[in-house]
Amino acid sequence: MDASLIEVQRQAILDTVRHAGGREWKVLVVDEGSKRLIDNAVKEDDILNENVTNIEQIEHRRPMNKETDALYILSALPHIVDCVMADLERRRYRKYFLVWTSSIRSIADAIPILDLDPSMRSRINGFSAARELIANMHVMNISFFPRESRLAIFRDPWSFLTLFHPACNNLVRSHLIELAQKIVSVCVSLNEYPLIRYFRPKDASHEASVLCAHLARFVQDELDEYAKHRRDYPVPTPRPRGVLFITDRTMDLAAPLVHEFTYQAMAHDLLPIKEGDRLTYRTVLNQGQETEETRDMEITEGDKIWVNSRHLHMKDLLGKLAEDFKKFRAQNPQFADSDLPASVNTVKDMLAGLSDFQEGKNAYTLHLNMAQETMRLFQERNLADVAAVEQCLATGVDEDFKKPKNIAEQLVRLLDDDAVGPSERLRLILLYLYYRGGLLAGDIKKLLAHSQLPPQDGEAIYNLGLLGARVEKPLKDPKPPRQPLFSQKLPQQPQEEDVSISRFETNVKLMLQEQIKGTLDNTIFPYTRPYLEDESTPHDQVAQSSLRSAKPTWARTRPVAGDPRQRIIVFIAGGATYSEARSCYEISQQTNKDVFLASSHMLTPGLYLRQIRDLSVDKRRLDLPSERPKPQAPAHLFERDPSPKPKPPAPPITGMASMNLSNGPEAIKRKPTNETSSATQVETPPPSSGKLAKKEKEKSKEKKKRGFFK
Repeated sequence: MDASLIEVQRQAILDTVRHAGGREWKVLVVDEGSKRLIDNAVKEDDILNENVTNIEQIEHRRPMNKETDALYILSALPHIVDCVMADLERRRYRKYFLVWTSSIRSIADAIPILDLDPSMRSRINGFSAARELIANMHVMNISFFPRESRLAIFRDPWSFLTLFHPACNNLVRSHLIELAQKIVSVCVSLNEYPLIRYFRPKDASHEASVLCAHLARFVQDELDEYAKHRRDYPVPTPRPRGVLFITDRTMDLAAPLVHEFTYQAMAHDLLPIKEGDRLTYRTVLNQGQETEETRDMEITEGDKIWVNSRHLHMKDLLGKLAEDFKKFRAQNPQFADSDLPASVNTVKDMLAGLSDFQEGKNAYTLHLNMAQETMRLFQERNLADVAAVEQCLATGVDEDFKKPKNIAEQLVRLLDDDAVGPSERLRLILLYLYYRGGLLAGDIKKLLAHSQLPPQDGEAIYNLGLLGARVEKPLKDPKPPRQPLFSQKLPQQPQEEDVSISRFETNVKLMLQEQIKGTLDNTIFPYTRPYLEDESTPHDQVAQSSLRSAKPTWARTRPVAGDPRQRIIVFIAGGATYSEARSCYEISQQTNKDVFLASSHMLTPGLYLRQIRDLSVDKRRLDLPSERPKPQAPAHLFERDPSPKPKPPAPPITGMASMNLSNGPEAIKRKPTNETSSATQVETPPPSSGKLAKKEKEKSKEKKKRGFFK
């Protein structure tokens, strides 16, 4: 069974919920950050089925529940620790099972801390009743979002600006430490204590050229510290020891600019897909019918059409959709007699009359609409001609794998084409600058004027220098032409037209191919530490690995049935592209390796251009999360219940009215009052999710039916 980051994290969360408190009923308490992590991997009903009465958020007002245990799954942040302390002091629950989603360290001194910052841990341990109330406290490394089975992101698009903006130098160190923590979470979740290699560019002069080296060192220190305190890490396995690559966006400046014509990448490039906690696309369902509606459709890993088709070339995708519909007609007699050809329009017309299987019908309609819209934009924006020039600029060779001729004239012709939009024009200019290894200052101005781009796009061109590109060069340039990081192989046979506009291969894919063959350059991709042939891994729990002994194993590129698959993790600082994600899947399918990709966020060409422009924006206008005021625990958590008011003595008349004359004055009784003292009042919680809440709601409805409140 293939390894899946989504399933690994789902099982980790459910196992934690299942084992906390045994079979006792419990409340699950989360915070805003940990809730997003949990919701991304696990359905709420799956959690409630594990003896969880309801799910509460620690920042919200909640009722006292002193008769029930509580499982906390929380982000390791100072204000969240304050919230926990408030709950402990009020003894809100019976017992506390504290689980942190990641380790944290003291940023000030950057000393690795296994669990909590010492000051936070001492606050919890220093509470007098902590030993009595806290049943267990540990770290569950899940501080990342599995986007796909082989793709993990941190949902941090500000990472690019933090790493490469010249005014953010004071933030880089702490941000690298934060990234290292999350990378370690990915490794620990996969039970990998990997060898670490990092990207070290040759003859680099830009300031960010050392980012990968520093990040690799932080990750190595974190992994070593984690293994030092956990003798069971990693769990013994027959797999060869994994490899972790630390790279950044500067390793491949062309990948986010080149038009990609596989379904997923093309859709994210051309269509208004919304990315947030959910991935959605607005489309029309039941078009032309009485039930026609416009809806935001979610694109998930449960969508088989999406998962099976996202890496197909658009030509192959359209053929696959038609072929799948042909099979559908054969399996459904009501459509089998139709002689209409199985085209995309035919499929849409047939689906419009299908009332059953609504969910599957909507998913099919979604992808038909997306495919049609992407192909419409492909024709409208003349992307075939744009891509032909892009491929020459990105690869350095034409479709015959020779040096391109008249490439400048082809570029200018496209800049004059009204069908080519501003975004495509800027992408072409950036690729041309990268291809030429810099331009004369006058030529840059001419290209900008000719393309009629706004001044901020001129800033984007010069900002590319912050990523290692050479922007300007003198008239007589003594430097040799830029050499590609990897040389691309010539095809064995002539290529079709649709393949010729997809010749470009990402450097991630070429790096992985060299790694598997055992020919990856150790000077450009060094290890964080030398590994000798007689050096075993920590605790002797993993097969020995070294530069020499590992080479024959990695050189075996053909999959062998039954062999344990080595895992390779690639981290790209500053954002990853969908073409790079596809590359990792392709290498996994072609070899006996499991390749995983991790990054701060996913880059579309539009986002990449916007972030390059922002590299020259005043830092104060960026609104970086690390520069915002630190969140504080809500004040209501520290509010004390008001002291109970003393009951006033009963008036004599009241006493006389309740006197039993037959039994003497000793039988005087007070009538019960309907007033409730303030001491018994509790905070009114917001509507919560859970089985008990649903049962109470049903009881209330039943009482109203019987007339109990009349």
